[in-house]
Amino acid sequence: MVQIKSPEQIAKMREAGLVVAAIHAATREAAVPGASTKDLDEVARKVLAEHGAKSNFLGYGGFPATICTSVNDVVVHGIPSEDVVLKDGDIISIDCGAIIDGWHGDAAYTAFVGSGHAPELIELSRVTEESMWAGIAAMKQGNRLVDISRAIETYIRRQPKPGGGKYGIIEDYGGHGIGTEMHMDPHLLNYVEKRRGKGPKLVPGFCLAIEPMVSLGTPKTEVLSDDWTVITTDGTWSSHWEHSVALTAEGPLVLTAPDAGKAKLAEYGITAAPDPLG
Repeated sequence: MVQIKSPEQIAKMREAGLVVAAIHAATREAAVPGASTKDLDEVARKVLAEHGAKSNFLGYGGFPATICTSVNDVVVHGIPSEDVVLKDGDIISIDCGAIIDGWHGDAAYTAFVGSGHAPELIELSRVTEESMWAGIAAMKQGNRLVDISRAIETYIRRQPKPGGGKYGIIEDYGGHGIGTEMHMDPHLLNYVEKRRGKGPKLVPGFCLAIEPMVSLGTPKTEVLSDDWTVITTDGTWSSHWEHSVALTAEGPLVLTAPDAGKAKLAEYGITAAPDPLG
């Protein structure tokens, strides 16, 4: 069953989303050469405390930290550690969430550590982020869940990969519903799989975490012995971008974007829904 939210509930999710945005801003600033991923987790903990919010990652299924820190070939669910120290030229995907009064926010971004990054890494992150926005732009009344998957996949497939070949759209992980829990129905693939059908119709009150994960090579992954860390099977580096989005009667509202998605959606000719928090 898909949980449909009222405008008042969406406003509460927007509060949680803005806490996530604050964590993103603080960890992005702290993701510098010499910082450990444990340092970034501490930054996130402080932001949550400052906003009176709870972590929806810490303790989830036994996860031992506040954020996921996925460096280079780690796709998702990397565990912060004092032993993982960022170096110049690394890329890191930071995934985090927050709970306000029982309502969840969840978002991820990829950051460049230091300088000197290869053009293919810069393009990888750009393609992943823009495919996310293509998916968000497809979140409109009358569309179905598969239309979001199709928009993400189509964008990625149309981008030329530096050096040739194809980007790997990660197969085993995708987006999801969000609301009173972090992970809810429906599961959102980042590609079209015909046997899954079209999925539910999108109506006001529908909330999704839209999160493409893309590698420079394979779409295949494996989980390390810690039962969390997910890496590409061929060692190629990957990018992860995510926003939590609510569909309202007035259009999409990007709950975890500081501007509610206004600037990026305008590039698609879409007017973002008014921010319920003003």
